[in-house]
Amino acid sequence: MNNTAIVYSDSVGNLEQSLAERLGLPLLAMADVQAGSYDFFLCYRDGCLKLLDKLNLKKGGLLVEVDPRPGEQHSYPAPKKDQLAQAVGKKTHSVVDATSGWAQDALALFRMGYHVTCMERSPIMAALISDGFERLAQKDWVQKRALTPPTLLIGNAIELLAQLPEKPDCIYLDPMFPSKRKQSAATRKSMAILRDILGDDTDRQALFEAAFAATARRVVVKSPDYAEPLGGKPTESVQGKLLRYDVYLKG
Repeated sequence: MNNTAIVYSDSVGNLEQSLAERLGLPLLAMADVQAGSYDFFLCYRDGCLKLLDKLNLKKGGLLVEVDPRPGEQHSYPAPKKDQLAQAVGKKTHSVVDATSGWAQDALALFRMGYHVTCMERSPIMAALISDGFERLAQKDWVQKRALTPPTLLIGNAIELLAQLPEKPDCIYLDPMFPSKRKQSAATRKSMAILRDILGDDTDRQALFEAAFAATARRVVVKSPDYAEPLGGKPTESVQGKLLRYDVYLKG
């Protein structure tokens, strides 16, 4: 995290001060950013926490999007019709997303009505996810239904999985595989920054083994279509256009 700083526009507010203390990151005025040696910046902007680099300091930024993605249902619970729901299982109730990243799959599962727990090892990404879940809690449809946003656990998922008080129905893994395919500009930006922060998941085999030991029923691994199955031959696979979900049933 030594290449990341927290920036503020005019004066330091309580949010920036608290975040800097929690993450152990320096606080910089926006005017001093270009002179620094930092690659990434956390900034409260437009009512949310955003991650920026030097190219988009003046506008934009990446955040955890809590609204449905294009093509997803806005109703709650959203129909369990897509490939993710098919892999996770329509009769599943509890899901642990052990590789949350930008939390988009976890949020999609939450909108389908699953009880979701997220795990994230990067304190920077965890701060962005936490901010997203706080914004989610303020949504009218969440408050009207008295829904509780997903739980966020911060730390190494291999260790956290071994400490779960109860075995979830499903553990979902979306590990970082080496990239072999050209991506769209928007996807490239978010995934490139995520890769810069996290790096490839070189421990993904150990993560799979920890997940299989910790689940009650199944492990689902989201993989690019060129990657070898992480846990050997899966019980079944749900094939998408550029990716697949490998399903490993227990027992």
